[in-house]
Amino acid sequence: MTTVSDTRQVGSVEPGELENALAHLQCVLVARRTRANPEHVTWQQYDILENLRLRSRMTPSQLSESLGVSRQSMSKALRFLKDRELVAQVADGPDRRELTTTLTQAGREFLDRAADSRRDAAAVAATAMTPGEQSIFAELCQKVADALYEHAQSPLEKDVV
Repeated sequence: MTTVSDTRQVGSVEPGELENALAHLQCVLVARRTRANPEHVTWQQYDILENLRLRSRMTPSQLSESLGVSRQSMSKALRFLKDRELVAQVADGPDRRELTTTLTQAGREFLDRAADSRRDAAAVAATAMTPGEQSIFAELCQKVADALYEHAQSPLEKDVV
């Protein structure tokens, strides 16, 4: 009879309590995000929208540099966002060859909906914890996020964070 442990690769170990907890939380959060994101905006595209919200207008090269992604990747992401009318681009600059990207009203509404979803998740989480636990949880989440970010090995991995 073959068991699961017999079929595992040499050197692999069963996931621990922390790994299982992180995996479960990630699955729940991704499922919530999917329900609140009928446009199917990716994390990278979401980051583009957030950068535009914070800075009002940016060129594709500024966005590319800001997010550490290739110009080709940025061009593809912007095309997706333009097709869904979440961003607009206009010719700008002295020779009008440079494009400036801005959020549209639909883009602002998308970000508002995403913020509402985060607030709803935080409200649900608050009902499961005391104020002290909430503070500890927030501190630990930040600590883990910082550690994961610092441990990232490449710019592409950092983009995912």
